[in-house]
Amino acid sequence: MKINIIRIAILFAISSIILGAFGAHGLKEHLTSVQLNSFLTGIRYQMYHSLALLLFTFNHEKFNKYLNYGLGIMIVGIILFSFSIYLLSTQNLTGLNTVFLGPVTPVGGLFLTFSWIIILFSIKNKEYN
Repeated sequence: MKINIIRIAILFAISSIILGAFGAHGLKEHLTSVQLNSFLTGIRYQMYHSLALLLFTFNHEKFNKYLNYGLGIMIVGIILFSFSIYLLSTQNLTGLNTVFLGPVTPVGGLFLTFSWIIILFSIKNKEYN
């Protein structure tokens, strides 16, 4: 499980870099400032949580078995939150009707929040020196 989470985190990090460059250079002329700002918010959250996945996975010994549940929920949250933002902010450009994704973004945010709560309560109750 750990190696899969590491791979997923790295793929999320790589794709956030690619999407960030695409947004900053390729989409700047085609999106409104509000749409571009939303797109970049999705990228930021994706990268922050990619790094969090790596941090927690590399320090898994400091957590109990519930860490994997928190990380799985975080992965789903990244997909729901960031990818719905990407599709919503580029719908005028792509011609896709993605209005139905509007409620998906806050659900993704709830998944991200819930994942952090699970991780908080999965910290082992012993001190590390």
